[in-house]
Amino acid sequence: MSDSPSAEPQPSYVKLAMRNMVQKRFTSLKHFVLTTVGLLAVLVGLAYLTH
Repeated sequence: MSDSPSAEPQPSYVKLAMRNMVQKRFTSLKHFVLTTVGLLAVLVGLAYLTH
């Protein structure tokens, strides 16, 4: 990785998001798991109600 400031003065939002995600890996993982479990619960609940 080069640290030349003239190449890109402001990092893109994607790079900032990726860096933030790497730094806060467990928080991102926890949120991902909670979102997945919540989505599955909604789908199972809807399947049960419409059965």
